[in-house]
Amino acid sequence: MRKSALSALLLTASFAAAQPPINDILKTMQDNVSINLDVRAMVSMTQQKVDQGTRLFEMAYYRRDRDDAFLIAFSAPESEKGNGYLRVEDNFWMYRVNTRTFQHINRDESIAGTDAKGEDFETRRLTELYQAETDQAGKEIIAADKLGSIPVWRFQVKAKVTDVSYPFRTIWVRQDNRLSLKQQSFSSSRTLMNTAYYLKYTPVLGKYVPIEQIFIDEFEKGNKTIVKISGIVTGKLEDKIFTKAYLENLSN
Repeated sequence: MRKSALSALLLTASFAAAQPPINDILKTMQDNVSINLDVRAMVSMTQQKVDQGTRLFEMAYYRRDRDDAFLIAFSAPESEKGNGYLRVEDNFWMYRVNTRTFQHINRDESIAGTDAKGEDFETRRLTELYQAETDQAGKEIIAADKLGSIPVWRFQVKAKVTDVSYPFRTIWVRQDNRLSLKQQSFSSSRTLMNTAYYLKYTPVLGKYVPIEQIFIDEFEKGNKTIVKISGIVTGKLEDKIFTKAYLENLSN
């Protein structure tokens, strides 16, 4: 065997051996973004729809770490101002300021008619939701790739549970720090539904928060949503925040 061919073979074998198990990647991805403290922040969503134009949504977001309870209170647009959402344990409510009423809804329902869902504001662990997808030989579907000039691992996962919006995903994660850069989400029939790009992260207490993301609707072409997070503050939040009374008072 020629020396160059042997070198290439050894390099390929070494590179293949360096591929980590997908479950290890998922665990590190989760650990990278798990602050494990109460947090509040401001969230803006710019939604572009072909038939509706562009709308800007702004909201305050509060999350309690011990039980993953969260509260969302809208400040814009004017049509949503004072409306909100509250999730505590298995209960998820939508509040409408014009009627002063709470309605129990499912966690996979749209938030204020946007592409966001209640589950998007949760912090369930990736390793609890997804597992590696394998080929016919039982080998995990993972490969070294590049996203632009950044070396990434590109791999496929499938849902372990039934209460997720998308049972199949393809994920591009940086090889150096295991931060997700791109994800594609597929339906049960493996139809591509949306593509997400994680454009910017910020460090918070040794962890990372994705503060700028773009979600492209692959089913209804031309629709996309840009999400930006700012004003992140960590620290103990009062339990009264995660109540119907508090959400209703915010709208006064």
